[in-house]
Amino acid sequence: MAVTVPCMNSVKRSDVILIVDDSPESLSMVNDTLEEAGYNVLVALEGKQALTIARRIRPDMILMDAIMPHKDGFDTCRELRSIPELASVPVIFMTGLTDSASIVKGLEAGGVDYLTKPIKPDELLARMTVHLNNARLTSSAYRALDSAGQFIFSVDPSGKILWATPQTLAMFAKHRADEQWLQMQMPQQIVAWFQQSLTLHPDQSLSLAQLPDAATTFSASPASKLVIRFIQHVSANEVLLKLFESSALSEEELLQQHLGLTKRESQVLLWISNGKTNWEAAQILSMSPRTVNKHLELIFPKLGVQNRTAAAGIAISILKGESLRASVSG
Repeated sequence: MAVTVPCMNSVKRSDVILIVDDSPESLSMVNDTLEEAGYNVLVALEGKQALTIARRIRPDMILMDAIMPHKDGFDTCRELRSIPELASVPVIFMTGLTDSASIVKGLEAGGVDYLTKPIKPDELLARMTVHLNNARLTSSAYRALDSAGQFIFSVDPSGKILWATPQTLAMFAKHRADEQWLQMQMPQQIVAWFQQSLTLHPDQSLSLAQLPDAATTFSASPASKLVIRFIQHVSANEVLLKLFESSALSEEELLQQHLGLTKRESQVLLWISNGKTNWEAAQILSMSPRTVNKHLELIFPKLGVQNRTAAAGIAISILKGESLRASVSG
């Protein structure tokens, strides 16, 4: 059978491809096709051997037979996805199974593509080129995010971290999120979020919290909380997220903290800054307009102003500043 070989300029000769197949005939045909196309080829006859080889020499792509003795391709792919350094390696399944359920099973296990046997060499090479290029682009994007100091990380459908920038890991450490919390409690929250939001869209976010049955303490700074924001689906098995800190304080608590006010004074100032009259603020706070006025008389000297308009301006400036900082950090 004639093999269509892509232009050698499009093949990166350092690409290492691991073929996993228990059929000598299929193995030989695919091996010859790849070597002729300029790839470096590794061979495994079953899943356990494939995992051993992949750990020693990280391949750029894995071509995986679905049905093999001892450990089939689906289980092998799932185990690969659980190994951080191998989780992003694209896996293309090769199998004689053509039913939709098997194809879905392969994709759910972490495969990026599915080829039915007998394998057509030209189709195999074409699909490999696409997925290798996608993997390189993703890898380059991650390196760029690393160097740019972005708080970005990605997770698999189970909520477990596949990749994270150093800045993201540092922020988790700052909030004392230990390994158990990152591997157990956070994934549970993310999965629940995914299930509640069947169609995630950019800027959709989740405030991280400790689960009621958590065994460890998640001791974040009392003035901030961690929030994750959806960016995009990298693939069917990877979701890109952004981590940022958001103020955990209410607006009245922010005014109280920044301006040295009492709780009641901060409540009065908040409603005045929202355009409420003394009478309206009094009704909201269940006090008399005279009491509101007395609080304002105490607030003005603390803020160094002489009237309610100036006091409201300071309050608005503080609240907008906090909102801007949260937006920038997000």
